[in-house]
Amino acid sequence: MEVINLPNDLNIEGLNSFKVFDYRTSKECFKQMVSLQQNTFSFLIEGNKEVFSDKTSISIQNSSFLLMKKGHCLMTEKLPNSLDNYRSILFFFSNDSLLDFIQKHKIENLKTSNQKSIYSFKYDDFLHTFVNGLIDISKLNTGIQNKLLHVKFEELMIYLIDTKGIEFVFSLISNVDSQLQHFIEIVETNKLNKLTVKELSFLSNMSVSTFKREFEKQFDNSPSKWFQDKRLEHSAFLLKNESKRASDIFEEIGYENLSNFIQAFKTKFGVTPKQYQLD
Repeated sequence: MEVINLPNDLNIEGLNSFKVFDYRTSKECFKQMVSLQQNTFSFLIEGNKEVFSDKTSISIQNSSFLLMKKGHCLMTEKLPNSLDNYRSILFFFSNDSLLDFIQKHKIENLKTSNQKSIYSFKYDDFLHTFVNGLIDISKLNTGIQNKLLHVKFEELMIYLIDTKGIEFVFSLISNVDSQLQHFIEIVETNKLNKLTVKELSFLSNMSVSTFKREFEKQFDNSPSKWFQDKRLEHSAFLLKNESKRASDIFEEIGYENLSNFIQAFKTKFGVTPKQYQLD
């Protein structure tokens, strides 16, 4: 699958620190590999959006919008129905512009271990009006756009900090302390998300062969066997603690049919799912 580089592949001319793009499409995409070269607000207007990143996976409808950190992600975009287009206003901004904002407003760093690479926020009346303003700005020439987007960025950041808190600000510019730690976080975060090895290696910014080699080194198992074990362990939890039936969960766990799931479960636990529940 081809990697989409944003905002470069949108061919937006003449802008550097800030870019805005009124994105519309009549085609759905599923787990498209996307390289975000700048931090990005995705103001969803029509459709549904799902994003997998290194530490976070999130799904929204058009009552919400996303803030995504610069880096690799997998993006799914679904049409609202067969008649309407998917639409999202994309607002890109650089790390330098964010650092300038932090310095200008003397924002103190909030130390937190709960740093994410994607944040979801609900719209309110102010934010709907703000997005309509971005749409109007996107129609102007590039010279005036950059000046106005700088002002709009400050307006948006001040409002979000006041209404949503400050945690998201420093998550966007945090560096990965350890490449190994980052790799392990990606694997652990996505152990139930049914991503392919190719998709996981993309999120890890590795080739498939490097990813497999590093995986076996760190987890002492192949990716396919390790992920299968984790999903079967999760299925056991669902059976015992949430009273789910095997027929309810086999697809969620990643099996195409019930009989293969039952056989894999029995191989791992020595009993069928039903026997496990009754034990």
